[in-house]
Formats: sequence, structure tokens, C-alpha cells
Amino acid sequence: MSALSLAVRDANTMLRRNLLHVRRYPSLTLNLLLTPVVLLLLFVYIFGDVMSAGIGGGADRSAYIAYLVPGILLLTIGGTVVGAAVSVAMDMTEGIIARFRTMAIHRGSVLIGHVVGSVLQALAGVLVVGAVAVAIGFRSTGATALEWLAAFGLLTLVALALTWIAVGMGMASPNAEAASNNALPLFVLPLLSSAFVPIDAMPGWFRPIAEYQPFTPAIETLRGLLLGTEIGHNGWLAVAWCLALAALGYFWSTSLFNRDPK
Repeated sequence: MSALSLAVRDANTMLRRNLLHVRRYPSLTLNLLLTPVVLLLLFVYIFGDVMSAGIGGGADRSAYIAYLVPGILLLTIGGTVVGAAVSVAMDMTEGIIARFRTMAIHRGSVLIGHVVGSVLQALAGVLVVGAVAVAIGFRSTGATALEWLAAFGLLTLVALALTWIAVGMGMASPNAEAASNNALPLFVLPLLSSAFVPIDAMPGWFRPIAEYQPFTPAIETLRGLLLGTEIGHNGWLAVAWCLALAALGYFWSTSLFNRDPK
């Protein structure tokens, strides 16, 4: 059996292990999924009429749903990958990672199993939240099949980039509680972006915070793809942010994993 076949086999084994953990301990995933669903319903049915004024043009609640959903989908990914940080931290503190280092398995398969499992969970979460959004009135108008495919590719790329960052946070944390706290910015940053109101409607001092961060171009790109509106420069900015974060998370995680334990 070739080295590539062994690596794929070991990565598949680690992926099954992580998916079994999700099935045995569903409470963490459920909690991470409930938050974006609650926020979606809250901002539509409680704040919808007020928040719709922020997007201008005499928009009503249905228009605000269309504006809000892309941001909630990205927020879902940011919240879901927190589970990856917690899972990796638990493996580190319980000694499983140390044992894997001594076994005759492909070293990268341990991290790949966590990453692929987390990406699959994030995309499953997006489908659940997307189904709720459709049920309350979201409609993707003007989007072609190619734009739908590009939107799915963007969601996958964002999930991959944030998962690698979350894995690094988990490996650098002393315990699962610290990992959860360290990964919290992945959930908070979408709240400080253009997910809920346009940047132009924000106070002047706050606009740079919302504009110069990775979630805003990703949200604007996804919004443009799903609603058939202009994307402008946000597309390449979103891809550049994702590639940079994925590379940073990958090298950070692998360096921590390969470091000799003290």
C-alpha cells in the first residue's frame, strides 16, 4: 500500500472517530446550532421592522430577511467551528494526541480528521439554518446555478479556513473551557460585520471595525451570489482572507502538533 493510500486510510479512520464523538455527544453541536437559529428568528420577528429601515429604500421585513440570511449563514459557520477547538483541546488534555504521536499512523491524519469532520458539521449546520430561513420566507432571487455553486464553494472555503484557525486555538489552549473562550471571536466577529445592517448605516467610528475584517467581504460576496446583486471587489477579498486564514491555521496547528511534548 502506497504512502498516499495509508494517509487517506488513516485520515478516514480519524474522521469516523470524530463523527462518532458528535453522535455520542450531540449537545455541543445542538447548542452551537440553536444560537444562529434563535438570532435569525429574533432579528426577523422582533427587530425585523426596525432593522429593515437600516438597509434603506423603504425595505420591509421580507427584504430584510433576504439581507439577513447570508450573514446568519456565515455566523453559523463561525459558531460551529468552535466545537472543533473544544474537541481538539479535549484530545490534548486527555492525552489522546500524545498517544497518536507514538502510533504508526500518518501524523497529519489526526488533524485532517478534525478539520474534515468540522467542515462537514459546519455545512450541515448551514443546511439546517438555511432550511429555517426558507421556511420563514427567504428566497434566492436572480441567482443562477453557477452562482449557487459558487456560494456553496465560498461557504466550504470559509468553513475550511475557520476550522484550521479553531484547531490551532484548540491545540494552544490548556483545556476545553479555555479553547471555547479563545475561539469565541470566530462567533463574535460576524456580529460586528455587515451581517445585520449595511456599513454605511453604522456610526463613523465603528465602520472600520466592520469593514476591515474577514467576515464582511465574505458576507457581501455570499449576499451578492444568492440575491443576484453586484459583488464588486468583495469576491477576491473574501477568497484572499480565506486562503490567508487557512494557511495561518494550518501552519500554526501542524507546528503545535509536531512539537515535541515537554
